Amino acid sequence: MSRSIDYGNLMHQAMRGLIQQVLQDVADNGLPGAHHFFITFDTTHPAAELADWLRERYPHEMTVVMQHWYDNLSVEDDGFHVTLNFGDQPEPLYVPFDAIKTFVDPSVEFGLRFESAEEEDGDDEPHPPEDDGTDQVEETHDAEVVSLDSFRK
Repeated sequence: MSRSIDYGNLMHQAMRGLIQQVLQDVADNGLPGAHHFFITFDTTHPAAELADWLRERYPHEMTVVMQHWYDNLSVEDDGFHVTLNFGDQPEPLYVPFDAIKTFVDPSVEFGLRFESAEEEDGDDEPHPPEDDGTDQVEETHDAEVVSLDSFRK
């Protein structure tokens, strides 16, 4: 029986560990300078926690923005809790790290994307979130570093 190294899975674990470290630093010290995050996650993930009205509005995935207003950020081994403002309505969320599809910090042109093998060729850039802090984005699972040109205005 032959064995092989699963580099794709190892890369996913490393990249999600990086996200965990970044969010833990923000939980401990706040967002430094102009840093802010666009985080797209799978709302169908069994461990994802969000209000029913958000799940109905975003039945597959959503992008949240952590920038000017966020509260109660706490980071665990498997995910993070945060309260975000949706149209002047604070809502608590729990996002498992393995539900994250994209993590972008446009202030330093850094981004990670997890895409699936089923993703169609052609549109391999994440879509920027709308001004309300949420947006539907393509489904993804394999890892890659992304260009941030699509996030520039």
